[in-house]
Amino acid sequence: MSTPMIDAAGDLRRLVVRDLRRDLRVLDGLIISTALPVMIMILFVYVFGGAITTGSSGLEYVDFVVPAVLLMSGGYGAALTAVTICEDMTAGMIDRFRTLPIGGWVVPAGHVVASVIRNVAASAIALAAALLLGFRPDASPADWALVLALVTGYVLALSALAAVWGLLVRSSQAAGAFSFVVLFLPYLSDGIVPAETMPGVLRDFALAQPLTPIITALRALLLDQPMGASGGVVAAWLAGAVAAALPVAAVLFRRRTAGR
Repeated sequence: MSTPMIDAAGDLRRLVVRDLRRDLRVLDGLIISTALPVMIMILFVYVFGGAITTGSSGLEYVDFVVPAVLLMSGGYGAALTAVTICEDMTAGMIDRFRTLPIGGWVVPAGHVVASVIRNVAASAIALAAALLLGFRPDASPADWALVLALVTGYVLALSALAAVWGLLVRSSQAAGAFSFVVLFLPYLSDGIVPAETMPGVLRDFALAQPLTPIITALRALLLDQPMGASGGVVAAWLAGAVAAALPVAAVLFRRRTAGR
């Protein structure tokens, strides 16, 4: 029996499949999403790693940097959700969607879900590259489950925020600015170099911004280290971002399409 929830779930599934198929047809984007995590890992481990110490953590650099690279690999692609949804809004695709009996929230949700699937896979590629380069995690099955949940939550939060940005701006160039911010932010965290080595203002920013507790939690899970209060901070950041962004994206989508 058809119900509104079943119909919406079917619409969402079809839009997610549509977005994923579109990604597969764009060869250059597919190559970048596959190769970028590996290139980033090689760059940090082999080019920068020999010149960087890990401070009081005492970790090998490959162990120190892997959590940040996992987030960079998934986060960059998640940020590009802003571009894909902006292109749909400006290229006439939304006019076609408006002729169909689908809920307004389903379109941005489809972009977000497709982004999560695509970019969690990108993080998995980065992890495989890290293992080939000498990363040796010490995580239990429960820890691995939490790692997957944390990376998925991070990609979900960024995808939702990217959807909001893509619905706010009017050009794909402006939408792409969000990916620059997301790609740059890990450098100002405790992920690439220890925050304790930074000057005062940058150190305070690195310790206060959300990526640092996320990276700390990932390190703790992957390397069997104490997590401290990072877990609660991470849960608050990610849940707050998703809870705020998804309703805003739905409202913005309805407003953008109301006058068409």
